[in-house]
Amino acid sequence: MNADRIARLYRWIEYATFGPALQRRRVAFLLEVADARRVLVLGDGDGRFLERLVKQNPRARFDYVDLSGRMLELARERAGTDLVAYHQADALKIALPERCFDLIVTHFFLDCFDEAGAARLVERAARAACPNARWLISEFRESSRWGALWLWVIYAFFGIATGLETRRLIDHHPLLLRHGFRVMHSESAWRGLLASELWARAAPARRLPAR
Repeated sequence: MNADRIARLYRWIEYATFGPALQRRRVAFLLEVADARRVLVLGDGDGRFLERLVKQNPRARFDYVDLSGRMLELARERAGTDLVAYHQADALKIALPERCFDLIVTHFFLDCFDEAGAARLVERAARAACPNARWLISEFRESSRWGALWLWVIYAFFGIATGLETRRLIDHHPLLLRHGFRVMHSESAWRGLLASELWARAAPARRLPAR
């Protein structure tokens, strides 16, 4: 999907439908990652979360990936360029350094992929994550018939506005578990439709030399 057509309006579209609820999900566990030093942010759009993260972590370095050039422009205006390297690229194709990032961020991004695409994305990001990395996730969840109706409307709108092809949610939990991540904190809102999660991957135990 490419959000160029709606980039300047996206913030107001979000507020008109959910008020501040999506941004609250993005920042729910922000304080828990105040010690992050190398951060990969994938598909986060107009940079409102990035701005908060950069202000909180002024000693960190950030790589910010989004397919939309206009979203990247908005992110640059908000978060600046001193600490952030911006990449207009497909998250499934961009070359990423291995075992480099101690924090991965995907807010309302995994739900843009089908099962195969999400598996590829998680595998690539996990390979780029260092052994003790953490992962911040916000997402939609189909928690009820009411939630299913909301999701139908959301997917229909983004299908028209951005070319999004996905029409249903996938479960990212087994994908992250496969790569050694575990849920540390989780919250939900809007009757379960919105969720925030903080995952962590424990560094492997050091093997002592044989005596």
